[in-house]
Formats: sequence, C-alpha cells, structure tokens
Amino acid sequence: QVQLVESGGGLVQAGGSLRLTCVASARFFSSYAMGWFRQAPGKEREFVAAISGSGGDTYYADSVKGRFTISRDNAKNTVYLQMNSLKPEDTANYYCAADPRSAEFMGFISPNYWGQGTQVTVSS
Repeated sequence: QVQLVESGGGLVQAGGSLRLTCVASARFFSSYAMGWFRQAPGKEREFVAAISGSGGDTYYADSVKGRFTISRDNAKNTVYLQMNSLKPEDTANYYCAADPRSAEFMGFISPNYWGQGTQVTVSS
C-alpha cells in the first residue's frame, strides 16, 4: 500500500511559479514510477509529467514541456513538480500518482495509487 500526500498548491499570478511536493509512505519508493496529473473543473483528469524510479527518465505532456520539471529525492520518498511560467489554463487540482510499471506508460494508464490533490489557481 502506498499513501501519497501533496502540498504546495496555491494562488499565483500568470507568469509566476509554484513547486508542488508529494511525500510517499512506501517501502521501496524507488521501485515506483511517479507522476503528476491534473483536473480542471468540468474536464477529465489529464497526465502532466512522470519520472522513473531512478529519476533518470522523465516524460511530459506537450502542454507543459519547457515550463514544468518533475524530479524526485528517493532518500526523502518525495517527488516534486516545479511549475514556471504558469498560465491561467494551468488552473486545476493537481494529483500525485505512483505505479510500479514503467514511467513511460504513466500517461496511458490509470496509476495504482493516488493522492488527494492540491489546488493550483493561476490568475490572469
């Protein structure tokens, strides 16, 4: 069983930055691919970014490439999402996810474990 707790959301102006944090309570944390997803009001949940267990491979949705960076610290059981140049369309509830399968599939599967989400609101 893996429990995930996100933090770091908030209200920011367009062009600003936020860093989301997800702490996992999991044995063998490095054996899990980690990802971030988001869901805006009235829309389906969408993939944002994923990172392999070692941290050596990362994957991004086209909409966030060049602006968001996913990273992890396996010693702290933590994954981060650094979000720069935020846009109003980035407004959503952001969810952390974990899955034992490869990170390259994260955008095409429903991960096994989910956090409760943290709200990000970008004002124009």
